[in-house]
Amino acid sequence: MPAAPATPRPPISAQTIPLFPLASTLFPDGRLPLQIFEVRYLDMIAKCIAEGSGFGVVALTEGAEVRRPGQTERFVGVGTLARIREWSTPSVGLMRIACSGAERFRILQAEQQKHGLWTAEVEIMEADHAVAIPDELKNTAQALEHLLQSVMRQGLPEGEVPIAQPFRLDDCGWVANRWAEMMPVPVEIKQSLLALDNPLLRLELVQDALDELGWLK
Repeated sequence: MPAAPATPRPPISAQTIPLFPLASTLFPDGRLPLQIFEVRYLDMIAKCIAEGSGFGVVALTEGAEVRRPGQTERFVGVGTLARIREWSTPSVGLMRIACSGAERFRILQAEQQKHGLWTAEVEIMEADHAVAIPDELKNTAQALEHLLQSVMRQGLPEGEVPIAQPFRLDDCGWVANRWAEMMPVPVEIKQSLLALDNPLLRLELVQDALDELGWLK
């Protein structure tokens, strides 16, 4: 009896996006405020605003955020699309933007343009499925809820609260991502969490890290 044919892999939906390498990791639904003053990024952001498009945030593994002569920039292979929510131009040559994290992506091929801007052909990764938090991991959600209550009592304007609503404290991926943004751990650890397709496993690893930090009771 002949073997059943293998299930074909869905075709890769690739697109080309501009990149913004940073010394930090952006997670889906995360908030990212930026001050833009380099010409390569001023032009990029102006185009994104005009087109209603986003840009890719990737964590640097070598080099600095501000371009220097002779500098080599290297970055990770998985990043997050940033969508611009608000922007202002307080002075000539300076732009302030507030972004939110959207879909994760995997870089297929990257290229640096003559003026220094990186662009990449990327594959959009599947979004996390909603997974309820099991009892043994609920202390991570409870600790995050207490932190959020403390922040909200400060009466900050909504735009200055570091975590955007709606709060999904019953969802493994959302809780794991919010902690991963805040934990003082190396970029390699943050990136390994970002790249995980299993939100339950991501939260288990976050719980281990929070225990080591002494952030859980």
